[in-house]
Amino acid sequence: MKLSPLLTSVALVGFLTVWDAPLKVINPSLVQASAAEELSVAKKLDLLTKNKGQIGSGDQLRRFFFADLDPIGIQVGGAGHVVNLYNKANDVTFAYCSHYDVIVAVKKGKITKFEPSEVK
Repeated sequence: MKLSPLLTSVALVGFLTVWDAPLKVINPSLVQASAAEELSVAKKLDLLTKNKGQIGSGDQLRRFFFADLDPIGIQVGGAGHVVNLYNKANDVTFAYCSHYDVIVAVKKGKITKFEPSEVK
């Protein structure tokens, strides 16, 4: 009987069992990513409001509220057109410019059209 396949199986099971802890030590960004997932809704909204107008804020919006956004309007602004996305769970509307992947406005309530000065 060969011992090699048995030792390989045991090693693989042991490796998969303890994989998570060393990985977080080697790559601390994984720990930060899991902490970002635990943010409260208020903190997420504060972060989005703080980062509005910055490239990548649209990605942040999709990460925080994936599958919770409903388009409720389109208006001129940003780099052409801005889509107003409503989050029913939190009663917040976001004005999103897909050309630059940025959030240009955030307001409480269901807003079908923002002021032109807010979405420029």
